[in-house]
Amino acid sequence: MVHFNDIVAPQALATDVSANGKRPLFQKIAQLAASAYGLDAAAVSDALFERERLGSTGFGGGVAIPHAKIPGLERMSGVVVQLNPPLAFDSVDDAPVDIVFALLSPVDSGAEHLKTLARVSRYLRDEGHVARLRGAKSAEALHALLAGGEARDAA
Repeated sequence: MVHFNDIVAPQALATDVSANGKRPLFQKIAQLAASAYGLDAAAVSDALFERERLGSTGFGGGVAIPHAKIPGLERMSGVVVQLNPPLAFDSVDDAPVDIVFALLSPVDSGAEHLKTLARVSRYLRDEGHVARLRGAKSAEALHALLAGGEARDAA
């Protein structure tokens, strides 16, 4: 089983991120992914945007989980950003998004991609988890929450 601290590098987290649209947001996420995982930023941004064109990944409550399969990626990887101000995201509840967990998967990940996406979704449906993520004031605090939250939930 993949744990969040195994897929989200400390360098792939950011708080107080500002973006004036989905494409600029995906570009910022892609820059974090490029820095943390050595990926091509343009390829990541394009893949996230193409997936988003199929339908919004904003699932309500101010949370979005954009996701894409990335050629050349060897393992599941995540990027988590806290937006300020929140961004209109065409979410199911029409609420703007302020917590984004981008999931990047290898092209051949199939079932692993779906299982990890489901785990991320379950974690972010918990209002307590989301409230704590919103309260984080640094990337380090986000990392501590993601690494520790799962351990508490598994106990």
